[in-house]
Order: sequence, then C-alpha cells, then structure tokens
Amino acid sequence: MTDTLLDSRNLAFELYEVLDAEGLTQRPRFADHNRETFDAALGTARSIAEKFFAPHNRKSDENEPQYVDGAAELIPEVKPAVDAFLEAGFLNATRTFEQGGMQMPNLLSQACFAHFQSANVATSSYAMLTMGAANLIEAFGSDEQKQRFLQPMIEGRFFGTMALTEPHAGSSLSDIRTKAEPAADGSYRLKGNKVYISGGDHPLSENIVHMVLAKLPDAPPGVKGISLFIVPKFHVNDDGSLGPRNDVALAGLFHKMGWRGTTSTALNFGEKGECVGYLVGKPHQGLQYMFQMMNEARIGVGMGAVMLGYAGYLYSLNYARERPQGRLPDGKDPTSAQVSIIQHTDVKRMLLTQKAYVEGAFDLGLYAARLFDDTETLETEEQRKTALQLLDLLTPIVKSWPSEFCLKANELAIQILGGSGYTREYPVEQYYRDNRLNPIHEGTNGIQSLDLLGRKVAMNNGAALKQLSGLIQDTCRRAADFEGLTALREPLEKLHAHIGKVTLALLGDMGQGKVNQALANSALYLNAFGHMVIGWRWLEQAVRAEQGLADGKAADADFYRGKLQAARYFLTWEVPGCHHALDVLEKRDPTCLDMQDNWF
Repeated sequence: MTDTLLDSRNLAFELYEVLDAEGLTQRPRFADHNRETFDAALGTARSIAEKFFAPHNRKSDENEPQYVDGAAELIPEVKPAVDAFLEAGFLNATRTFEQGGMQMPNLLSQACFAHFQSANVATSSYAMLTMGAANLIEAFGSDEQKQRFLQPMIEGRFFGTMALTEPHAGSSLSDIRTKAEPAADGSYRLKGNKVYISGGDHPLSENIVHMVLAKLPDAPPGVKGISLFIVPKFHVNDDGSLGPRNDVALAGLFHKMGWRGTTSTALNFGEKGECVGYLVGKPHQGLQYMFQMMNEARIGVGMGAVMLGYAGYLYSLNYARERPQGRLPDGKDPTSAQVSIIQHTDVKRMLLTQKAYVEGAFDLGLYAARLFDDTETLETEEQRKTALQLLDLLTPIVKSWPSEFCLKANELAIQILGGSGYTREYPVEQYYRDNRLNPIHEGTNGIQSLDLLGRKVAMNNGAALKQLSGLIQDTCRRAADFEGLTALREPLEKLHAHIGKVTLALLGDMGQGKVNQALANSALYLNAFGHMVIGWRWLEQAVRAEQGLADGKAADADFYRGKLQAARYFLTWEVPGCHHALDVLEKRDPTCLDMQDNWF
C-alpha cells in the first residue's frame, strides 16, 4: 500500500534507529511502554487519521466555517473526527495514567499527531490548541483553576485557545490594550478586542477556555505589564456545571487563504462590561507564562509545516511514478513508449529537493520532541536544564525553517504535477495554501530570526550554542568513520566554523551597543543557522544509514541508499550556498538598514 500521510518506513527509521525511542522506556516514567505499545499507538493514529481526518480535508477547505447568529458553524464531519481523536486518548497521550493519559513520551505523541496534521491540518489544530492551553493551566494555574477548567479539558469537554493578537498591535504584544479590572469576588472584568484567534468559536465542545493576555490598572509599560487570564466562553459553576454565557462575543470570522477549516475569529471581551476572567499566577508575569504555550505552538506549527510538505512530497512522488510523459534526451524514436516522469532528471531534482527538505525537517521536529522528554525525565536537574537550553535554542529553527522550506517543497510538488498541480482537482495546491500561513503563525520568520540572534545564541553565556556545537562535532567525528561520508561531512564542518566566526562578531557588536546594525540582516543568519542544523540532522541520518547498510538488510538497502542520496543533495547542493549570506553578515552590509521610506 502506498503511504499518503507519511512514510512509515521513514518513521520507524527516525524513532528506532536515529532517535532511540526504545531507550526512553528505560526511564521510570515510560517503563510500562515498549516498541509494541508505541507501534500500536502509531497504527491507531494512522487509522483514525485516514478514516476520519483525511476524507473531509478538501470539503472543509471548500466549505469554510460560517458566521451564523453570532456563532461559528462547521461542516458536520469535523466533530466525529475530533471525537475519534479524543476517544482514542491522543489528547492526553503524554499525561500520567493517574490523569487518564497514556504516559507516553512526547516523542511518540508528536509522531502520532503528525498523522493528523498530514491528513487535515485544520481539524487537527483544535486539538493542538487545547493541549497547549491545558498544559499552560497545569503549569501555572491554581488548584481551583485546575479543577474548574483543566479537568474538563483533559476529559475533552472543554477546548482551549490562546488570545494574544490585537488589531492595532499585531505581533507587538507590549502594545496590547485589553484591560483587566479587579472585582470584589477576586475575579477580574476584562475589556478589549482580540483578532485572528484560531478556534475562538466552534460547536465541538461544551465550553471554550480562552487564555487571554491583558493589563491590570497598575501595570508597568511594555511586556513587563502583561498578565494572563482564563476567560471561559460559558461560566462554570462550583459543581462543574455550565452557567450562562460569559461576556465574550464572536465579532466575526476571517477568511484566510489556507487552514480554512479552522475558525479564525475576532473576539470582543466585555462589550457589556461583564466579561469575567481569572488571573493565572502572579500579576504582570503573563507573557512569561504564555511563552510556554507559544513555544509549544511554535513547535506544533513547525511540525504542521513539515507534514504539509510531506503530504505534497508523497503525492507528487506517486504522481511522478504513474504519469507517463515524453522520452529521455537520448530517446530519438517518437514511436517508443513514453517514460514515467520520475525518470526525467529535473523531476528527480525536484523530488530529491522535497525529500531533503521534508525528511530533514521531520527529523528535527522529532528530535525537538525527544529533547522535551529529556527536559522532564533525565535523571538530574542539571541534565534536564541542559536539555531545556538546547530546546530553547532550536525552537526558532523548528518553527521557521520548515515554514519556509517545506513550503518550497509544496511549490515543487505543484510543479511536478504540471498544469494539474494548479487545479483544485488535485490536493497539492491546497497543501501550498495551507502551508503559506505558517511563516506568520506564532511569530513571523523575521521575529524568529531576532529571537535566535538577539536572544537565544547568547543566553547563559552561549551555553546552548556550545552544546549544539559539541553535538555537531560529535556527529562529524562519527561520520569520519565512513569514507563515503567525507564529501558530506566537510561542507557541514565548513559552515559550522563560518557561523561560529560570524556569531562571535555579531554578538560583539551587540555588546558594544550596535544592536540595530547587528540584527539588521538577522533573516540571513536564521537561514544559514537553520541550514547548519538541518545539515547536522542529515549527516546524523547518513551515519545511521551507513550503519544500516553495513548490517546487510537487503530489504532496506534501497531505503538507506535513498537516505544517503538525500543527505548528499542537501549537504553538497544546499549547505555551501549559505556562505554568501554569511559574507554579507560579516561585512555588516547596511543596504536594508539604510533604505529610507521616501526612496521606495
């Protein structure tokens, strides 16, 4: 059977040959699991995704949510899909058995969820947002808030959202105007407007729990004055039953070019002055808390971008194998049989580029998921802290790199289908439209570049960057044992050294107060840094592929050779091109910084 969601052999390679998922079962939290339980969960995820999510992917795109009498209406197929997801336990896959979860590693939960993202990214987003909101309340909410809001979310009765963006502020959260006034009963009354709130209204759950950023009357200016509030769509009584509607109004729906099945809402809080919210944690610490959900969402967006790229790659690969057209350049006989287009070298190039992008990014996304497991289950606090530092450093890459380059993979999928690729009769144009939203979801790629260069590489005196450098060097040392990997290893070593040199120079500029100049071309830095990280992950895959070939499994020989060829493509075609960007950074080129408004 042809894989349509993701390559099952590649998934097994990642989990059991590259990322050592079975090794996690040696940790007490995951001791009840083994490869058999992991594979059973993956099989269930694939089955539900194929049966309930994939069939309405096109229908939800063609029949967007509608604003009817102040509420959002969805096509009927969405709720059975979400219910099947909930009933199978995937909403709480990582929670403990005592909480009703599967106590599964985050690595396996992410691998399972990847099937749903590939099948229908819009429908899967309702679950992704709910998981993030529930984790936020669990981490920072009071015992009463956990009982009143978290427990129904764990049970799948309440869903969640994150409400950050405001019409005038966009990504500049320091400029939000939503206000929260203390009330006599210890709650707060919120007033303000939020826009582009995914999942802000729908009929999929009994209640919706909005995680809202707002400012108290005594808030200091800027991001240090932001607090976090729980604002339910319906009030929740002391006994857990639902009360009347809270003063949260759906003002309207936005109609985006992609992800059309996910409601994108404008919400008005406190039109009647009666919007009740509950402060989470301490006053003015809201953005710090919200970063937990934002970082989870950034990784989720990155994986969503990967899976949309992956779906397009698999579809165009199958199409190229089945579509006969033309003859090879040396085929001069017009009466000879046409060849399948996969035999044309330029089609191979486009497929190989897609494979390099999506399988490299897929590896990185799962690596980040395993790092998250390390942050929670490594033996010592110091080990867990070290893992968290590396995850923080990689998060801007996990979000932004797939958002750019798996989108390029979607472009190539369209190109491979030729004229058919541009029609709605084939899915690749929808994959592209859906993926085009990801460069702006959860912070634009430009914001990610500022975060990476302006904050992450220097944090803790560069501890995470040094850790990453050590890992890259270790992979290169192991690759040196294989003569065939020399041509792959050397470009990565050269890029790694060049980025190290440029990083020190730019951090030096910032240390001297030249912040604008140092960050002016941060987008180039993000691109080169991302290529270094993906190149490292491809070299790691190449080492594992060489080991697999050495083990002599004939049935897997083609798979391993395909891995080596994709690694060769990325490391010898893509990685060397980054040096031009690094040269621009070294010269502190001021072209963009010096451009003036009235010159345009």
